[in-house]
Amino acid sequence: MLISTPLLRALVMTACLMVAADMPVFSQSADSQPVSQTIPPSTAIPVVLTRSVAAGQSKPGDAVFAKTLQAVLLPHGRVLPSGTPLIGHVVASTPFAFDATPYAAQKPSVLSIHFDSIAIPSTIARVSSVQVAAVAGAVVPVNLALRAIAGPVASHEAETPHGLDEIDWSPARSLIGGETTSALETTVLAPDGGIAGYNRGQGVFARLIASVSADPNAGIRCNATDTEHSVGIFSADACGAYGLNSVSLMSNGSHDDGTFVLESRQRSVKLYAGSTALLEALAR
Repeated sequence: MLISTPLLRALVMTACLMVAADMPVFSQSADSQPVSQTIPPSTAIPVVLTRSVAAGQSKPGDAVFAKTLQAVLLPHGRVLPSGTPLIGHVVASTPFAFDATPYAAQKPSVLSIHFDSIAIPSTIARVSSVQVAAVAGAVVPVNLALRAIAGPVASHEAETPHGLDEIDWSPARSLIGGETTSALETTVLAPDGGIAGYNRGQGVFARLIASVSADPNAGIRCNATDTEHSVGIFSADACGAYGLNSVSLMSNGSHDDGTFVLESRQRSVKLYAGSTALLEALAR
């Protein structure tokens, strides 16, 4: 179920107003001119949910709000800054209902979400060779697959520096997926000690690594990239669901329209505010 264009625009403007107090400005050069605003395929976008969404409570068509965790680098030196709002909608929402029949196979709770737009907080910006006018809070349509998703506890742990052991109390962070980085180092290290990415002033960046879902029940596959992307608090090979207990990522939307599907056969699926995700742009 898709949201009508007028309603979608109204919801995006609402999201813009919600973050207006600290909203960043889309980077542009001195010679900026009206241009088409598009997100190239394979662009990774780390985000955090700003409102909770729950199966059975949220209804199909309800808006889903998120914002970028760090700067997202785009072609031609353009930057989508940290805090840029995204909006999506609930596609399907089914609560869990326990079946007490002996040996019954439980029907899953389902929560499906599609991210529709990024609200670019700028008056004019250039991100491609085709040119059109852009206004403040412009609705930029997107089609995004979900590489990885993490609950708020796992996300907080990945954002919080901690010592590697009782001797090493350097400000190290364990990223979602197992890689480590530190504010004192420029490199991101894989579990085998190899360099998997780089910690720069605008955040953590890496070439995405092909991998399979961390959840053995899901069978999700994530592809590699030859170019460097923003990954935020995620490892370059992060794939699937992390820290969501009995919730599995059953479809990441990479083979259809970008709608991702979460399921649980033990409880109603709920994504709390503070949950994070690593999205990946699909060709429109």
